[in-house]
Amino acid sequence: MAVSIYTGHMSAPIVFHSLAAVAYALLAVVLWRLFSSNQPPVQVGYFARGSLLVAIALHGYALHQSILFDQRLQLSWALALSTAVWLGMLVFWLESLIIRIDGLQLLLLPAGAGVCLLVILFPKEQLVAHATDPALRIHLLIALSAYGLVTIAALQALLMSAIDRRLHFPKAAAHEANRLKVVLGRILDVQPPLLAQEQVLFRVIWVGFALLTLAVVSGSLISMATSGKWLRFDHKTVFTLLSWFAFGILLVGRYTRGWRGRIALRYTLVGFAFIVLSYTGSRFVVEVILQRN
Repeated sequence: MAVSIYTGHMSAPIVFHSLAAVAYALLAVVLWRLFSSNQPPVQVGYFARGSLLVAIALHGYALHQSILFDQRLQLSWALALSTAVWLGMLVFWLESLIIRIDGLQLLLLPAGAGVCLLVILFPKEQLVAHATDPALRIHLLIALSAYGLVTIAALQALLMSAIDRRLHFPKAAAHEANRLKVVLGRILDVQPPLLAQEQVLFRVIWVGFALLTLAVVSGSLISMATSGKWLRFDHKTVFTLLSWFAFGILLVGRYTRGWRGRIALRYTLVGFAFIVLSYTGSRFVVEVILQRN
């Protein structure tokens, strides 16, 4: 585990990441109790939605204090992952105004609490070169936004897969005696129809793919300006391009052959895995396992 001495700068990010983790965890417990009660399932109300917005605001402020400090730009694998989940939370909150996707919230809340704790446990950050360059900041914002949308698409695909499995094996679900699985089944039963969820999934994938395309283009322009090369074929570039190809193939297959269901799930998860490997996974190996900057 990476250990570093906390500085005055780190105190505010750690405090607000801790508050955000507690808020996410409390909301997850409240929602779980609602769904595990013997009362009829209820839709998440305005209070829960407002509470989630407060947690998202705390998380966002913590990221701002961590990443943007004294006109410098700092990033780490944990902060990149935390930013992705935060953006996913924000997208979910906006989507929840249109369609009820409470099951996805029960996946996102533990993820939000988890990534906040990771930032606290692994506080080591790395200064980003050329941080004062507006073009670089815009590129990072686009890339992290794409990262966040791909994250929520992966979680949405997993939720849809669970719903599809329950629909295909109703007898097994009816005879389930395990309380945990019974509660999870009740949660899946009150989710919107798969067709509506599929529309949400591909809407997120389309926007994520557009942002990923912009990230590749802006990254190429910055690389050309700084090194004279259109693309630096390092691990980040290769895995980002592989993710771009995976989502591109999925979208082409969707609108030419009507791909959906398990095929969409596979491509979404493969694209997500490549995105994770492009920065977070590689930085985790370098910073935590190899103990290098």
